[in-house]
Amino acid sequence: MAELTHSSVSGSLVIHSARIVSAGTIVDDGWARIEDGRFVETGTGSDWAPADTVIDAREVAGTGAILTAGFVDIHGHGGGGAAFDDGIDAIRHARAMHRAHGTTRAVVSLVTASLDALEARVAAVADLVGSDADIIGSHLEGPFLDPAHKGAHDAALLRDPAPEEVARLLAAGRGTVRQVTIAPELPGGLDAIRAIVAAGAAAAIGHTSADDAMARAAFEAGATILTHAFNAMPSIHHRAPGPVLAAAADHRVILEAIADNVHLHPHIIKLVFDSAPGRVALVTDAMAAAGSADGQYILGALEVTVDQGVARIASGSIAGSTLTQDVALRRAVEAGASLEAAVDAVTTTPAAAVGLGDQLGRVSAGYLGDAVLLTSDFTVAGVWTGAALAR
Repeated sequence: MAELTHSSVSGSLVIHSARIVSAGTIVDDGWARIEDGRFVETGTGSDWAPADTVIDAREVAGTGAILTAGFVDIHGHGGGGAAFDDGIDAIRHARAMHRAHGTTRAVVSLVTASLDALEARVAAVADLVGSDADIIGSHLEGPFLDPAHKGAHDAALLRDPAPEEVARLLAAGRGTVRQVTIAPELPGGLDAIRAIVAAGAAAAIGHTSADDAMARAAFEAGATILTHAFNAMPSIHHRAPGPVLAAAADHRVILEAIADNVHLHPHIIKLVFDSAPGRVALVTDAMAAAGSADGQYILGALEVTVDQGVARIASGSIAGSTLTQDVALRRAVEAGASLEAAVDAVTTTPAAAVGLGDQLGRVSAGYLGDAVLLTSDFTVAGVWTGAALAR
């Protein structure tokens, strides 16, 4: 097989002789044409017109080559030894590693910090959205979280969502905050959800003690994402179903899942797909050690030890993952999800979760020309990033 590196799409590009998996369908012997960074046409067989660059998927990725839209990660904290909290250079370094694994667009997730620090970091990400096409906004995972389910967040920096503080962080993003995770049971939590949604961001519930009733109240207030389902929240009990089943039962809600076989057992990965068909977003929740070696790292203000690819803080709590989205896709299929459902969970569904379902996540005319070519065993053989988002 030939080898491709990541590239931006300029001029015209045709990728042919692939199984195109997109929007819940599989098309054998398919081709896709990208012009000036956007998909303009798809088809089957050899009826494609000449292009500036032509890629034979079988030559590059072998028999059974798979072509998908670029992966979209709405929840990750770093990779390649760099943390997203450490500034523009660190963000770009980490993104290069994830891009090589198929993630063409990402929301930059920021862990709990002081309000001043978060305000500055959100503003820096807003600047990057204007200059770097692969950065689609920020995700505030904190500081409005439940101390009892803090995970790898610094408890000393957690706080209730005062209206002026929520507004301050949203304003710093200048319209680029895509997602805010919040524990809805905190004082002012439901009003904060309404304010987040009114500002154009997605409200997510997570790091929470919410029961079924509180979770449903949060969804009625406008929350549309469950942050890393099952993790940092009450589990399912036969007399206390909790937030996971509340989210699965509400067709407005998308469930994030960390399919690394550490955060979720394979049987639970399959359960999430079965319980919320079409509403699973496979996220990495990756920290700096993703794509790097075991050892000592910093996540926010906390020391993290990574051993055999599993990241934990001193208390033993899992501290993000070392996952990449190509591996998440593979793990989901191994757990029993269909290929179509698993691909949707790294493309169409996460794009829709943060309001970009009309631009990203499909191999279809009019969509941004992000593409990933995979071997039959989900090894990335080629990655292309298309045009910038329409603002």
